[in-house]
Order: sequence, then structure tokens, then C-alpha cells
Amino acid sequence: MSEGLNHLLSEFYIENTFNTKGKLSVALIMTRKAKEEGLPLNPESLLTDKGGQVKGLGGGAVQKILDEYEIHRVLAREGGRTSRGSIANMEIYVAFLNSIYFKGFHDLDYVEKFWIEKVRDFFASQPLNINLDQAISIRATIQHLLDQAKERQQENPFSQYQGTVIQHLVGAKLEHLNGEGAIIHHSSSTSDSQRGRPGDFEVGDAVLHITTAPGEALIKKCEENLRKGVKPIIVTLENKVSVAQGLAENNRLADRIDVFEIGQFLATNIYEIGKFEFKGQKDAVEKLIIIYNEIIDKVETDPSLKIKFYG
Repeated sequence: MSEGLNHLLSEFYIENTFNTKGKLSVALIMTRKAKEEGLPLNPESLLTDKGGQVKGLGGGAVQKILDEYEIHRVLAREGGRTSRGSIANMEIYVAFLNSIYFKGFHDLDYVEKFWIEKVRDFFASQPLNINLDQAISIRATIQHLLDQAKERQQENPFSQYQGTVIQHLVGAKLEHLNGEGAIIHHSSSTSDSQRGRPGDFEVGDAVLHITTAPGEALIKKCEENLRKGVKPIIVTLENKVSVAQGLAENNRLADRIDVFEIGQFLATNIYEIGKFEFKGQKDAVEKLIIIYNEIIDKVETDPSLKIKFYG
């Protein structure tokens, strides 16, 4: 039964291009309306008295449904309530719901979950963004970018968005400094042990380890780096710096391992390349993001990891 329903939903989704914010909002609200009132629905009863709006199709109502599924990003602030297109979309979708009802498909929980997954797909297809504002510090700007990655990771529990973004931002910075082709980049899904490499990046006589969760295994790698005569550097999240430092101290390596917070690690470089002038910083960030996106194209398969730069 669910296979047949999924086929009909997928067919409707493709044929009617129900993949935009407004159309997804219509699908969510009308499905919830059908769950509450039952099918079939009368499309005329779903319009306001003057007929110019779809009842209940507001951003708040859409967000309330998304919140139930632990999706906290905003799909549509107004939900398309006053759009003439939304009325047409409502009529098309209600006709579809009524048609599947008469075919014997009554599982509206399944229908709602179908649209929730399409909302997840919509968000996942959107690039991350970075907006350079002279009133905001570079470090805070970077943190905002990482917060987006963290939020996306929370919406997709088995993903590693934040760690992947950090890894390739550092890789982009290193390539910016050392020139094209000087740095070897790897997919985030490939571990150091699988690569047979001492860390994420080798530069000069140093090895960089990029992590969102420093642990004993990482310190053992650093210890091995030191035995082989290379300098280990850990780059991690702000709230993990003390963890990495504590682990190093517990292993009597505190004076031999450098630990940097990712925001400061990148921001310092941007200030220096930009010669401490906003225009220069803007150019440096734009170049960093260009290199980063090129790396994503080369070694990753998920285009949603890309970053859109707003200067």
C-alpha cells in the first residue's frame, strides 16, 4: 500500500514541480488540514471570505509543523498565503489528495512524512552562506557559517556537515597560502588510517589534524607524529580547545602540540592577507570560498556543502 502511495506522491511531486518553498508550504498545510478534517476536502472552503487568500497558509503554521519534526530552519516566512499562485497550488494539491482518497489511499501520516522529507531535501540542496559585514568581526562571521553547518547536521543526524566544512576551509586556507596543487585534499569520509597518512594535511614539517571531537586516539596520532619528527597541530571548535589541551597535558605533550580554535585560525590569516583593510579582507574571504568550493567539487559528492559568498 505504501509503495503505491509513494509512487503517486512522487509522480505528483515531479509533474507539478512541488519543490519550491511556496508549494512545499501548501502541501504541508493542506495535508495537515486533511488530517484534522478528513477527506475529501472542498477547495472553496479553504479560501478566506473574500477569496483572496488560502486559510491557514502562514509562515507560523508551516513552522509549527516543521518544529514537530525537529526542523527549525524557516521554510517560508509568509507561507505564500496571499499569493495567487498559492491558491492555484492549493486547488491542484487538494484535487490530488481527493483523488488518492477515492483510490483507497488514506494514510495521511505517510503523506505528511513524504513532504517532510522533501523539505529536508530542499534545505539540503541549499548552499551554506557567508556574508561579510564590516560591523561584524571576521571570527563571528566564520562562527555564523559553522553554526549553519551544525544546524544542518542536527537536521541530518548521521551526517558530518560541520566537520567536513571545517576540514575543507582549512584546506582552502592552506592552498591559498601555498598555491594551487601544493595541498592534497581528501574526502571527509576517508579516515587517516585508511589513507595511510599522519593527519589531514601535511605542510612543510607540520601535520594538521582537523577535528570537532578531539580524543585519546588523536593524541596518539600526535605522539606518533612527534616520534617521526613532524610537528602536530590540532584545529578544532572553540568549545573543544580546552578538551584537546587537557588531553595533551594528561599525556605530557602540552608543550609539544599546538591547539588552535578554527575561527581564530582562519580569521588571523584573513586579516593578514587583507592587510587589515576591509576591502582586502573581503577579497581574501572571497578567494578562500572560491578555493573551498573547488575542493568540494573535486573530493565530495554533496553539493550542499558549497558556500555562497555575499560581499
